[in-house]
Amino acid sequence: MTTLLFVGGLGPMELGLIAGVMILLFGASKLPTLARSMGSATGEFKKGRQQVDEELQSVQETAEAETVAAEPEPDAEPTNA
Repeated sequence: MTTLLFVGGLGPMELGLIAGVMILLFGASKLPTLARSMGSATGEFKKGRQQVDEELQSVQETAEAETVAAEPEPDAEPTNA
């Protein structure tokens, strides 16, 4: 299981304190809505990141193909002009 850098040292007491502060700040009735919106925002972020990764990979493959196509063949005779 991987943990985020800032969550690595949190124990049950610290997590309980954070949950208590969140209930005081947002109210118990708004926490499910807040969690749902955070989940959907995280999902949208992952989709966007995946699209950017795919686009970068496509650009890299295109650049590699252009580089290979631009290289002269080793059997070609040099031309002197």
